[in-house]
Amino acid sequence: MAKKPRIVIIGAGMAGLTAANKLYTSIGSKDLFELFVVEGGTRIGGRINTSEFGGDRIEMGATWIHGIGGSPVHQIAQEIHALESDKPWECMDGFSDEPKTIAEGGFELNASIVDSISTLFKNLMDFAQGKLTEDSAGSGDVCYYNFAAKAASKGCTSNGGFDNQSVGAFLRQGLDAYWDSSKDREGLRGYGKWSRNLLEEAIFAMYENTQRIYTSAGDLLTLDFEAESEYRMFPGEEITISKGYLSIIEYLASVLPPGVIQLGRKVTRIEWQPEDHQSVKMENGYDSRPVKIHFSDGSVMLADHVIVTVSLGVLKAGTCQDSGMFNPPLPSFKTEAISRLGYGVVNKLFLQMSPTANRKANDVDKFPFMQMVFLPSDSDLRLKKIPWWMRRTASLSPIYNNSSVLLSWFAGKEALELETLSDEEIISGVSTTVSCLLSQPHKEVKSNSHEFCNGNVKSVESSRESEVRFVKVLKSKWGSDPLFLGSYSYVAVGSSGADLDTMAEPLPKVGSCESAGVHPLQILFAGEATHRTHYSTTHGAYFSGLREANRLLRHYHYVGV
Repeated sequence: MAKKPRIVIIGAGMAGLTAANKLYTSIGSKDLFELFVVEGGTRIGGRINTSEFGGDRIEMGATWIHGIGGSPVHQIAQEIHALESDKPWECMDGFSDEPKTIAEGGFELNASIVDSISTLFKNLMDFAQGKLTEDSAGSGDVCYYNFAAKAASKGCTSNGGFDNQSVGAFLRQGLDAYWDSSKDREGLRGYGKWSRNLLEEAIFAMYENTQRIYTSAGDLLTLDFEAESEYRMFPGEEITISKGYLSIIEYLASVLPPGVIQLGRKVTRIEWQPEDHQSVKMENGYDSRPVKIHFSDGSVMLADHVIVTVSLGVLKAGTCQDSGMFNPPLPSFKTEAISRLGYGVVNKLFLQMSPTANRKANDVDKFPFMQMVFLPSDSDLRLKKIPWWMRRTASLSPIYNNSSVLLSWFAGKEALELETLSDEEIISGVSTTVSCLLSQPHKEVKSNSHEFCNGNVKSVESSRESEVRFVKVLKSKWGSDPLFLGSYSYVAVGSSGADLDTMAEPLPKVGSCESAGVHPLQILFAGEATHRTHYSTTHGAYFSGLREANRLLRHYHYVGV
């Protein structure tokens, strides 16, 4: 009797479990395949990791459903009633409509100053993403379209393309175009040493820092401009999942029988047979399976097909010289795409405020949804006691209205630095920053009412917020976790959407197997970094898992795919 083909999925995150769910639930496939999901960690979920902190449900990794219209994640969440909960959860009341924007030195900024830069930044990003065009621009947006078009033209090549133009450079050229059109404006009063341009640039940088979080590009100068318009979001609001993102993962895994998912099985090497491999017929039937997976405990598993769903960060580490994750090494077309694409680190920091802090139902006493505007890190005017790793953090806010838990996001080198800091160092650094921002009267005041630049700002009057004390912290550490080595992918300058398609190509290359007598579809690739338009998202990972499961079902002529 012929052996059943054995499919081994590496990684029990969204992509891996979606593929396993599809393969197992397809009618008749239970008798068609042997199926295993091997996971190097001690839990399922991958970069989805729901937890608790301060009595609230929080997400250490994936947090948002990015648009509910047509999202498969939202559809599953609805079906399993994961959008209803009696227990409070992170961002359950969405985004704050009334953030308090405070500039270094304790100045609460007038909404008109912030809104003009916010509108500029949003329109520039809409242009980069293909949402703002000459035809779509309304009467109020025409000037912003012109700023964006002028900025884009500076990065345009002779053939009309944007080779190696970065989002970061485009944004700064857009800001320059905005300034060029408004040179005769009045100066600012009541903001200490802040000039109008300095303040507008710092507000602009705050929005850039938010974009660093969205994209995981630690430096927007490395984020490709042309590819930005290929990225797609679903329409509708962005929401968090009441019962936690892990509820989606548990639903996908629930159909799999015991023993299919194997935890603590860290893969160290994958041996496969490329197109030029001379196959040797063995008497022992098991040796005819073309892929051999080696684990850290010395054990091996043979397979006909392996779906690799590890992160782009792990693939980057696994394809560098002397790594040996793949034997023989992956072909150059694959390794070059892996190398060119961007993969960044984003971390979340949760802080629990002391219950003794003076927080009542009274609006005046709540910790605000605070947007933070900092001077450049090389400015002589900066408050030197604010740590450098806080200066590119855009916000600090309660995870929902009246929560005692605050959340801040970090990207790039600041995110990596956060991973190395002790809880005490974090509490000290955040407390100092909050004190510098909130222990002022933080209203428009005369510039001589306190010393601004000496690193020891004197309050004109004490403020309730200065009493905020933090008693506990919790942080993610995606950059140093060897199973992930970062957070999510982006299209870097020098790469393109075509590299994401290349990431999805199975090995050996389709079409090369029949003539060479080589086993087809030995190594398949899934994960957010293999989806051209939904990279960096959980739904991108979901779609990629479906794609690879369907590829195998089609290969075995399963009807209905």
